[in-house]
This record gives sequence, structure tokens and C-alpha cells, in this order.
Amino acid sequence: MYDSNISVELVYAFPRKCYHFYIALNNNYTTVKQLIEKSGILQLHKEINLCSNKVGIHGKLVELETLVKEGDRIEIYRSLFLSPMELRRQRIKNFAKRK
Repeated sequence: MYDSNISVELVYAFPRKCYHFYIALNNNYTTVKQLIEKSGILQLHKEINLCSNKVGIHGKLVELETLVKEGDRIEIYRSLFLSPMELRRQRIKNFAKRK
């Protein structure tokens, strides 16, 4: 008999805290968007907006309509407050002040 149950992980991370949700699904036809909605994370973190936040699976950007598979790690990405270039400039500036 074919077992259609799959397990996936949903991750939403902040600089000092990371939220992990381990979810068991009863079919192989669940999209990333459906998984996020079913997880309840949108009620816990009102700042998540699926129209603006990007999502990925194992570090690679995917569309919300992508089907999830056994063992997938779905990641919700936050918007950057500063660009990587600006962060480097600030670190260099702070390092120079300490000398």
C-alpha cells in the first residue's frame, strides 16, 4: 500500500531567534503557500506577508505554488533592513572607531 504521508520543516528566522515548525502532511499535493497557511505561522507573526516575503526550499528561492516533498525545509525570508554593502560599510566604520 502506498503511504502518502510526508514530513516537512518550516523555518522563519530572526537574527537572535529561529522558529521551527515540523509538519506532517497527509498528501503529496500541498503547495508551499498551503503549508504556510496551515502551519499557523501567519497568525503568530503578523509581519509575514506572502506577497512581499520570499520563500525558499533548502536555500533556493521557489514560487508559492511549488509542491512540497518529503524532507523539504521551507524557509520564509525576511526583508533586509540594510543592504549587505551598507552593513559592510558600517562594520568598517565601527572597526575604525575602535582603533
